[in-house]
Amino acid sequence: MPKPLFRGVCASSVTPFHSDGTLHLERLKPHIDWLIEENVNAISPLGSSGEFPAMECEDRKRALSASIEAIDGRVPVVAGTHDYSTRRTIQLSQFAESEGADALLIVPPYYMAPTPAQVMDHYRRIAEKVSIPIVLYHNIPLTTVDLTTDHLLELFNEGVIGGVKMSNPEPDRQCQLLQATDSKLFVYAGIDTAAFEGLCHGAHGWISGIPSTVPGAARKLYEAISVKKDLVEARKLWQKLAPLMRMQFQAYHSKGEGAHWFSTMKAALNMIGPPVGDPELPIKPLPEEHCKTLALLLQDLGYTLNEKVMV
Repeated sequence: MPKPLFRGVCASSVTPFHSDGTLHLERLKPHIDWLIEENVNAISPLGSSGEFPAMECEDRKRALSASIEAIDGRVPVVAGTHDYSTRRTIQLSQFAESEGADALLIVPPYYMAPTPAQVMDHYRRIAEKVSIPIVLYHNIPLTTVDLTTDHLLELFNEGVIGGVKMSNPEPDRQCQLLQATDSKLFVYAGIDTAAFEGLCHGAHGWISGIPSTVPGAARKLYEAISVKKDLVEARKLWQKLAPLMRMQFQAYHSKGEGAHWFSTMKAALNMIGPPVGDPELPIKPLPEEHCKTLALLLQDLGYTLNEKVMV
């Protein structure tokens, strides 16, 4: 029997780099320890926040292995094993399983815009070669692939996927999957702009920027909605979180203007947790004019800034 998928808040751990672009794995365990101290339910190494497109396959394997070792069974591991190539995705997925990952997070093949039928076969081929659950990372803007609810249900009914991370700003895409499978397919809110509504619809968890940046605050919101069923408390918590969400997704939604989501995430983690360094180019560090706003938002959420951070 495959391992059960997690419920709750999943942080996408970041990959620390040296200034020359080589892996800075010494910084990985302190970062992961901090995420676990923040009360995450699971960790996903090499998701979007792990900057996997910037890494060769061997470095991805090194980062995955070091992450799984650092997590050390304390929370479930949802390993990102995405690649354009089906062959390389299978290799990475088998490696992650052999290292002890509990599940796989896999975005559809990108850039070449394969057809839905080709994408579905991509997932079928991977599922034939692993025995742990696959969470399909549904991310239309960064892949151009839009598998419909019917496509996803077909893959689920075949036993190919066990879950979907739905990074779609339309909350009803999450709702459709939950209703069509009586919540048997694990559905995760995958973009913060639709997380509140997704959790209210019954999403099994949340994997996105907020859980990866301020996991403790994200866990409180998840508990208020999904465990305590306290919508009044949840609204108050979301009122505090929403400004950070809006800042993170400025450039994403305006298609270029404002703070970049990942520059914001790494800057925030450097402000309130162990240092994780800057993003890999072409993504640049958060511009100075945004740093003061970010620091104030983090303080408003109850986080203490590291001594070197000036407000």
